[in-house]
Amino acid sequence: MELPAHSPRMALIGSAATQAMSPGLWNPVLRRLGTGWTYEAWDVAPGADMHQVRRRLLEAGVVAANVTMPHKHWAAETADQADAPVQLSGACNLLVPDGDKLVGHNTDITAVGVLLKGRYQRHALMLGAGGAARAALIALRADVGTVSITDRDPRASEELLGLARDLGIEAQAVTSEEARELAPDASLVVNATPVGKSPADGPVWGGAPLAADAVLYDYVYAGHVTASVGRARELGVRCIDGWDHLREQAVAMVPLLGLDPEAGCLLRESLGVLRDTH
Repeated sequence: MELPAHSPRMALIGSAATQAMSPGLWNPVLRRLGTGWTYEAWDVAPGADMHQVRRRLLEAGVVAANVTMPHKHWAAETADQADAPVQLSGACNLLVPDGDKLVGHNTDITAVGVLLKGRYQRHALMLGAGGAARAALIALRADVGTVSITDRDPRASEELLGLARDLGIEAQAVTSEEARELAPDASLVVNATPVGKSPADGPVWGGAPLAADAVLYDYVYAGHVTASVGRARELGVRCIDGWDHLREQAVAMVPLLGLDPEAGCLLRESLGVLRDTH
């Protein structure tokens, strides 16, 4: 059945949004809450007309939009108002229309803080330097010694390095080869790349042994255990995976959207079902 043009709806904006789990996570929760909202996916390719995307966001009925790769920087720029985490990171994963304006939030940062529990990290290795890495860096800013950053695009590494230094963090940009050499000494390895989405991918840091106190934070979620998580488990390393992150960033949205607090419990339940079926 086709929905009315202005029916309340949430959306996910990304280059592969229709492949993401967010609609499957949110729609059962929205139905159980009786909001009348639906959650849909908008595939928006790199280089698309983002002015048109903004206009669509401001159409009647759109209550919020999550933003994923590669549009988190655009979301931060297009937000008319932004909370402090967005302003600090230059990345935004949630846009909420307010009249003819868009308000930007970053619940990725909240999720990282919740999942890492504010524990001090002596050396964080950032594999990838996009919006997800920025969220991790902001969440860590008061609880990290040094940070090493690598990305396929050296310019992205330099931008994240600049942010780290602006935050007063001791940091360096390294090559991918240097990152693999540094991995065994890191207390936190962050996979902020797509490596792991394919079952054929290997561990993002190369698979060498990790430090006894290491934590792996793998943003990737998939229908299989990523090679990074599988290898880390073999090594006895604590793992936080993309499913954990998906859950906590969604739970952080609940008060921002004015939803019943029960939604947090329902999201955790929905995520469990989704994970079991994938």
